[in-house]
Amino acid sequence: MARSTSWVILQSEVLRAVTWDESRSRLRVRFRSGKVYEYYDVPPDVVAELLEPEDGSHGRWFNEAIRDVYEYRDVTP
Repeated sequence: MARSTSWVILQSEVLRAVTWDESRSRLRVRFRSGKVYEYYDVPPDVVAELLEPEDGSHGRWFNEAIRDVYEYRDVTP
C-alpha cells in the first residue's frame, strides 16, 4: 500500500479498516468497536501482509505482527 489517506475496508471480525501514511510509517486501524488506534514505525512489508495475510486472517496477522509490537495511541475521534 502506498501512501494513503483513504481507508481500506477489511473483511474481518475484529478490524474494520486501515489507512497507512508511508512518509510517516504510521498505520491507523479502525476496529469494529469504533475505536481507532495509530501505530508508529510500521514497515511497508508488515502493512502489505496485513492487507493480504497469507492465512487469510487480518485479525490474526494484526495480533501476531502489530499489536503489542509497535508503539501506539488511541486516536478515536
